[in-house]
Amino acid sequence: MQKILRVVLLLNACFIINCSCAVAAGTTRALPKDIDPVSLSRLPMIYKHDLDAEGKRVFEYIAGTDTDTPNIGPVNISLYNPKIAEAMQMLNQEVRYHSVIGRRYTELAILVISREFDQQFEWSMHEKTARDEGVPASVIDTIKYNRPVRGLTRQETLIIRFGRQLMREHKLDSKLFAESVQLFGRRGTVELAAIMGDYLMGGTLLHVVDQHLDKEWPPLLPEKN
Repeated sequence: MQKILRVVLLLNACFIINCSCAVAAGTTRALPKDIDPVSLSRLPMIYKHDLDAEGKRVFEYIAGTDTDTPNIGPVNISLYNPKIAEAMQMLNQEVRYHSVIGRRYTELAILVISREFDQQFEWSMHEKTARDEGVPASVIDTIKYNRPVRGLTRQETLIIRFGRQLMREHKLDSKLFAESVQLFGRRGTVELAAIMGDYLMGGTLLHVVDQHLDKEWPPLLPEKN
């Protein structure tokens, strides 16, 4: 009886181990051959100790003084030219946190441009932030699933149409411009365009280096229908 019990326990242990390995294998994302396993992009990480004095100054301005390693994504990519990295950081901080249109609509604009540019990294980094800033799930789903704009507020509708027209028609018609000025003012309209341009620039860098998400960050942007 004891021998039989030991065999049963051994078989159960093997079953659990095999199941665990199968789950782990199923959740591991295979990376393309040209992707660095640390940066998760085509460019290796730029560490603070790799930079000259001016580069270190910029690094600390962006990433802080208590680390040698930048965040993966736009920060690491831009540090290949610290002057570009500094300019991008200054622009991003201004349009994201100090725009007169407010954080809720700023995050909404980021989602619009991320969807239009099919930028998985940007979308997955900002969807939760948008929710936290009060963007309703119905609005997020309208953008995420490329649905017609119906039943949303004037501001939400304007921002979605603004981004879609810019990306799909490469222009903004007079009526939409006038409505934007009415809702957000002249400054707000310029800032709305700058927010979208900022994340379009960042998204371009991310596409060029084929930036992947960390395995702990699930991809949230589905393919367009």
